[in-house]
Order: sequence, then C-alpha cells, then structure tokens
Amino acid sequence: MSPDGASDDQNATGAASPRRKIFGRAKGKALRPAQSQRLADILPRIEIDLERLKAGPAALFPAAPKRVVLEIGFGGGEHLAAMAKSEPESGFLGVEPFLNGVAKLLRQVEADNLQNLRLLRGDGREVLARLPDASLDAVYLLYPDPWPKRRQRKRRIVDAAFVAELARVIRPGGEFRFASDIDDYVGWTLARVLPNRDFQWLARKDADWREPWAGWHRTRYEAKAIREGRVPSYLRFMKRGA
Repeated sequence: MSPDGASDDQNATGAASPRRKIFGRAKGKALRPAQSQRLADILPRIEIDLERLKAGPAALFPAAPKRVVLEIGFGGGEHLAAMAKSEPESGFLGVEPFLNGVAKLLRQVEADNLQNLRLLRGDGREVLARLPDASLDAVYLLYPDPWPKRRQRKRRIVDAAFVAELARVIRPGGEFRFASDIDDYVGWTLARVLPNRDFQWLARKDADWREPWAGWHRTRYEAKAIREGRVPSYLRFMKRGA
C-alpha cells in the first residue's frame, strides 16, 4: 500500500532527494538494527538506477528477463516478493515511499535470495517517466492510499496523466492491474482509465471485478480489510495493440 502515501524528501540513507513530493508518512516506528543493516547492504545493490532505466528495464538485470513487471506502492512487499519467487526468469521492479515497507521487503529478498528484483524508495511516477515506450509487460497498483476526503482526492496517484503514462510504457497485450477495498477509489479509477482508448477493461461478467486474478498473492493489508468487512475489487485493463 501507499504509492502516493509518503513524503519522500529523504532517501533511504537520510540524504536529501530531488524526487517530487508525495504525501503522508515517509517512515513509521524505528527500524531494528537488522533492518537498518539490510538497507545499508542490500538496497544499494538492487536499487533502481533511474538513468540506466532510460535504456530499458531489462538493462537493470544481468540476463534478459522473460518479462518485466512493475509494482507501484508495494507496501510490505508480500505480493511483489511472491511474484519474484514464482517467476525467477522474469524481472520485477518495485517502488515504495514508506521506508519501513522497503525494509520489510529486503528481509524477504535476503531470505529467498531474490536476484530478479530491483527496488526504489520513492514515487512510481519517477520510474514511469524514465521508461521507454512499450517496455513493461504489466503494472500493478494494489491498495493505494485512498485519500477519501474530497479535498484530498487530488493526491490520488490515478489521474489522466498517470493513465497516459501507463498506456505509453505498457506493451500491447500487457496489463494494468488495480486492487482496492474502497469502492469510491474503484469507481474513480474506472472513470479515468475507461476514457483512454488504449485500454480495454477485461471484465466480462459482474463477478469478474470481485474475484482476484489467477496467481493473486494476498497481502496483509487485504487480509485486514476483509477481516474488517470491506470487500476488495480487482480490475484488469489490457493495453490494446497498435
């Protein structure tokens, strides 16, 4: 969770960052020594190099990946780590502004020796802006911060410009996948994606958007939402061919 939910005026080591301001918390409770050590040791080795990204995301990996997938706002990283573990031949990019979430995922990277994962603590829009056209096979946006108050909605990451960038970087036949337990944000997303003619909503029947797609990996946030009585929605949009 929280692709648009943290103010990223510092990088993972505390240095000033030139990236755009995003809203909410940048970090939570104090990191444990082991978490801080992973941030110092592991993150620099797998951090997304935004300049190299201009040559294409495949350039970030030692071998050409079968496909490349981006998750924006990976929260604690459960979904992203599960995908990377299940598809070792593919490359995965993850962006998350919340420092504690990055630290949690690094623990999984270490435990499972995930060599096909590249991470950035920051704003997913910075990654999108540097990617070449048609360079991703899928983009996931799962449980973004809903900013429910009317005056806050301008903070939502999903807007026309964001959708246009998705249409640019996702290859024909690739997908944008969105999940939320906030009905208002689901409707908001549909209202901004459907007018873009580059995308086709893949729902065929009413139940399709209430059922997770094949290979779905449940996050702790989703489990909490279900326990509290909220019903998730799952949207799949395919990038149309030329």
